Amino acid sequence: MMRTRIKICDKCRGTNVDTLVPRIKEILPDAEIQIGCQNFCGIGQTKSFLILNHRPLIAENEDELIKKLKESCK
Repeated sequence: MMRTRIKICDKCRGTNVDTLVPRIKEILPDAEIQIGCQNFCGIGQTKSFLILNHRPLIAENEDELIKKLKESCK
């Protein structure tokens, strides 16, 4: 089985790595989380996003992003 990979940006204003990473780890404790620029700068300035196994998840805020992540992991 392929390991879940999540990429998040630590530069964009729409994403707070300090709060997002612990929430991701609660849902997917074994996920590989890569932190760094994801070249989603336009979106990332106003929206929260992550990339789940090469698929972007984009939301208005972190709570909505976590909800989308949970739905994607069902």
